[in-house]
Parts: sequence; C-alpha cells; structure tokens
Amino acid sequence: MSLADELLADLEENDDGDRFMDEEEPDFVPAPIAQPMEQGIIKVTSVRELAKLGDSPELQQISSLIDRYSKVLRKSSDIVGPVESDPEYQLIVEANDIAVHIDDELQIVHRFVRDKYSKRFPELESLVVGPLEYVQTVRELGNDLDKAKNNETLQKFLTQATIMVVSVTASTTQGQLLTNDEKEAICEACDMAVNLNNTKLKIYDYVESRMAFIAPNLSIIVGASTAAKIMGVAGGLTKLSKMPACNLLVLGSQKTLLSGFSQTATLPHTGFIYYSDIVQDTPPDMRRKAARLVAAKSMLAARIDACHESTDGQIGQSLKDEIEKKLDKLQEPPPVKFIKPLPKPIDPGRKKRGGKRVRKMKERYAITEFRKHANRMNFADIESDAYQEDLGYTRGTIGKAGTGRIRLPQIDEKTKVRISKTLQKNLQKQQQWGGSTTVKKHVSGTASSVAFTPLQGLEIVNPQAAEKKVNEANAKYFSNTAGFINVKNT
Repeated sequence: MSLADELLADLEENDDGDRFMDEEEPDFVPAPIAQPMEQGIIKVTSVRELAKLGDSPELQQISSLIDRYSKVLRKSSDIVGPVESDPEYQLIVEANDIAVHIDDELQIVHRFVRDKYSKRFPELESLVVGPLEYVQTVRELGNDLDKAKNNETLQKFLTQATIMVVSVTASTTQGQLLTNDEKEAICEACDMAVNLNNTKLKIYDYVESRMAFIAPNLSIIVGASTAAKIMGVAGGLTKLSKMPACNLLVLGSQKTLLSGFSQTATLPHTGFIYYSDIVQDTPPDMRRKAARLVAAKSMLAARIDACHESTDGQIGQSLKDEIEKKLDKLQEPPPVKFIKPLPKPIDPGRKKRGGKRVRKMKERYAITEFRKHANRMNFADIESDAYQEDLGYTRGTIGKAGTGRIRLPQIDEKTKVRISKTLQKNLQKQQQWGGSTTVKKHVSGTASSVAFTPLQGLEIVNPQAAEKKVNEANAKYFSNTAGFINVKNT
C-alpha cells in the first residue's frame, strides 16, 4: 500500500468516528420542521406532519368523555372523599391541560399557513395579527383576493378598518397564484385550525358548566365563563392558585395592530378579567382600577377553591360584596367644599405698658372743648383777624354763639391740670393773707379787705399792712444807700 492510500484510510476512519459521536449526542428527536431545500421550496407538504394533536386518541377520548358527562348534572354534595379523586374532576383537569396544547397547536398551524400563503399575499401577515383570524381570512380569500371587498363572512371576525386595509393592500400585492396542491394543503390546515378551535370552545363550555362544582368562589366573583377561560389558560386550578394577581390580570390579553391607524384607543394588558361583567359595569375611566381590584380578590378566591374551603361560595360572595362596596366608594361624588373662615390668629401675649396711669395721662392731654371751638369755622362767615400783624389768625367759633361774649366751657375733671401736694401748700401759704390780688397788686376797684383763709374762712385784713412790712424789710437790708447797722470791734 502506497503512502497516499494509507492517508486516505486514516481520513475515512476519522470521519466514521465523528459520525458515530454525532449520532449519540441528541437525547430527543426534533419535530420535522419544514426545512427549505432551495429558495422558495418547502419540504413539508401536509400540515398533519407538524400538527398531530387533532388526530390524537387523547383528544378524541376527552371529547367523548365530555359528551358523556355533559348529560349528567352534579353538585358538590355528590363528591365523596377528596375532590381530586373524583373522575370528573380528573377529566376537567385534563381538559384544561389539553386546551393549552390546542393553543400551541393553533400556533403551529398558523405558521404553516403563513409560510404557504406568503407566496400569494405576503402582506396579510402584518395586517391580520391573530392566528385564528388569519387562518379564517386565508380560508375565505384563497387565490381570489377580490373577495375582500364587501365580504360578509370577513365581517364576522374582522373589523371594518382591517377589512378596508386588506382590500386596498390586496389590489396592489405582488404575490403569485397558488397551485392546486398548495391550495389544498392550505385549506386542510385551515380546516384543522377551525376544528381545533371548536374543540377548545367545547372544552371551555363544559368547564364553565362545572365551575360551581370546581371553583364556586371564583365563579361568583368573575362569572362561570370568565373563570373557565382563566383556568383553561392557566392550566388548572392548582396552577392558577400559584400565580400572583398581576399575572392573573393579563391572562387572555392579545396584541392588536391597527395597521397605520391611531393606537390611542387600544387597551394594552387587558385580559379576561378586564372584560368580565363586574368590571365592564363600572365607568370606563375606572375600569383599570376595578380590574386590578377584581384580580386581587379573584386570586384569593382561587386559592380558597384550591384548598377546597367554603364549597358553598360564602367567602366568594363576601369578597364580591367587598369589591362592590369599594367600587361604589370610588364612584361617589367628591364632598362639597365649604368656604371656611380664616382661623383665629395665634397672637403671643404682648407686654402692656402704663395701664391706668397712662390712660389718665392721655385723658389729661386730650383736646378740650375750648380747643374744639377754636378749630371750628362757620360756613359763609367772614372772619376778622384778631391781630393785624398776624394775618389769618382766628378764634374760630369762640364767642360767636348766643350773646356774643366769650363763654368758657365747663371744666372737665379728666382734662383738669393736676398739681403736686407741695405746690398746693405753697399756694395756700401765699393766699393766706388774701393771695396775690390783695397783697401784691393794687388794682383800682378790685382790692378788698375780705380774704378767704383755710383756717378761719372769712377774715378782714389790711391789704397795705403786709406790703408795708415787705417794703420796710427791703429798704433796711437791700437799700443802695443804707449803711451797716451794727459794727463789732474785735
């Protein structure tokens, strides 16, 4: 054997070893997903190679058992022992589980139809988002895209806006016509999707009729149909009881696409709870808050039902009453706002000065009646100046009322001038010999020998006697011409 033959033999042994190792690695056999042989050519020609649940014996058996149990009406009192051991409960759990698999199967069928029909109408995938709506639209249109205009069948599951967009886009599409084999494969897949959806609805109807038997508290709050849908999507009552309330709120939400239209009216994160009767009965601006409240209470009811407590639904009814009270409280109008007066200011205590003494001083220096008359003027009365040197000076209304003479107003004791006691004594001493009018001044016709003294009352005195003594004393001691009286010799 030559050197070249030996090298080729070694390479062949290495290739065989690698192939054996690759064959032992995978632990599962993947589903025969369509692999393109060439561009635009799909290997899988029938949807039954991908979606096998529709022909499975499990689905057929569950469907037949549902038909048999639907004819018998049962109550919670008919169950003996734990509810998990009841055969109908096992059927309900299996029906809920297979309903979830049906949704997965519908996704597979939707992808198959989408890959096949993209040859004819590639834009339809972005216009119709829902899997079931897409399959029904494809089944209705087929090769003839002109059916989209004024089609009553499409109006059953599509909105008017979506139908308009589909019809406009179908008139300008660049797709190619389908062959007969491709059209038959697509129609078969569409029929399978419709049958699977009908089976799912049948399971939901059965589970809904048994909600009072499985989850009485949850059914009282959200209704039997909504409870059945929630349990079907969650995969059973036990799995539902393990969810948080925030996840329960979005169960059943679907993505909507308005194809260029405004999305301000869309409602994201709205599932089965949002469209239940108890939430829809509230005003639109409070539905989101009501949905969160209902989801929280529904989760409590689901956990109670999972523990098989309160089979008569008493706790569920109390939770529903609590929800209704809170919703009524939210809908109450706000209280009427009254105009409140300002509160009394909190002023700190002030230090007061003076008191009675200050008040008396103010009264003493208050304006007198005499000053008031001096400040007044009569209307349309020509005033005469009292002094020619001081122009504009006037006495006001003093002496103008009545006889024309000056009348002194009555003396007010509050404004009377106060003098000290020492000054009063000095004045009395000065007035004990008749005062200044009888002793010090000689006024013709006014001097009198009768004086008023505080000791003896009326007293007759000589007015010139006291003055004579004063003059003699002044002449003796303070004279400019008098000399010394006595001179002492030392």
